[in-house]
Amino acid sequence: MYKKIYVEITNNCNLKCDFCIKNERKIQYMKLDDFKKILNKIEVHTKYLYFHILGEPLMHPEINDFIDYAKDKFQINITTNGYLIKKIENNKNIRQINISLHSFNEKYNISLEDYMNNIFEIVDKLKDKTYISFRLWVNNPNNSKMLELIDKKYKKDNILEKNIYISYLKEFIWPDMNIDYYSEVGECYGLIDHIGILVDGTVVPCCLDSKGIINLGNILKEDLDEIVSKTRCKNMIEKFKNKEKVEELCKKCKFL
Repeated sequence: MYKKIYVEITNNCNLKCDFCIKNERKIQYMKLDDFKKILNKIEVHTKYLYFHILGEPLMHPEINDFIDYAKDKFQINITTNGYLIKKIENNKNIRQINISLHSFNEKYNISLEDYMNNIFEIVDKLKDKTYISFRLWVNNPNNSKMLELIDKKYKKDNILEKNIYISYLKEFIWPDMNIDYYSEVGECYGLIDHIGILVDGTVVPCCLDSKGIINLGNILKEDLDEIVSKTRCKNMIEKFKNKEKVEELCKKCKFL
C-alpha cells in the first residue's frame, strides 16, 4: 500500500509561472476510459489520489466526471492554482483542495482582491465536506496582503475555521538534469510511500519527476505490481532506505 498516488490527468496549465519547470512533453488530457483502467489497477495499492504532478488539473474538461468516478473507492486530493476553482464549486466529493496562492501574479489580469474573493466564494460552498489548505511560500511578495485578506475573512490564526488551514512552505527547485546541485546521499519516500503516474500512463517514482526521466513502465500496458518488482525499482527502494541515491535525476534533487 502507498500513502498516496499522484495521477496527472493533464499536463496542461493555464499559467506560466516563473518558478515552474515548464512542461516539455506533448500536451495531453487523460481519457476517462484510461483513467478508469488506471484506477482499477491501483485500487489495491492506495486509498488516496492526488490529481497533480505537472499542469493544472482543473484545466481538464471532465474534471468533475473524474472526481465522481473515483469517489467511491478513493479519497481525492487536488492541488490547484485557484484561478479555475469555480469549476468544482458544486462537487462535494473532494477530500482536500490545496490552493497554491503563490501562483497569483498581476500579469494574469486579475487583481489580488478579486482572485482571493473568487476563491473565498467557492471555499464557502465546499468547506463543510472538504479540507482546504491555503498554501503560501515563505518569501512570496504577496504574503502580507494575502494574509490581510484571509484574516479579514476568517479572523483566526493557522486553523482559520473548521477544515480550513494555512501552510507555509519554502520554495523548492525542481530536480533537473541541467542544474548544478549534485549529491549521492539523501533520503526520499519515492516508491516507498508514493508513486506518480503521468498523463500518458508512464509510472515515475515521485511527483517531482515532471519530465518522466525515470520511466519505470506504463501502467496502461503493465500491472503496477509488475512495474515495481523490476530490478530498477527494487534497487532504488533499497538505496533510499539507506539514504543513498542511485538515479542521476535523484542526485540532482534536494527536495528533502
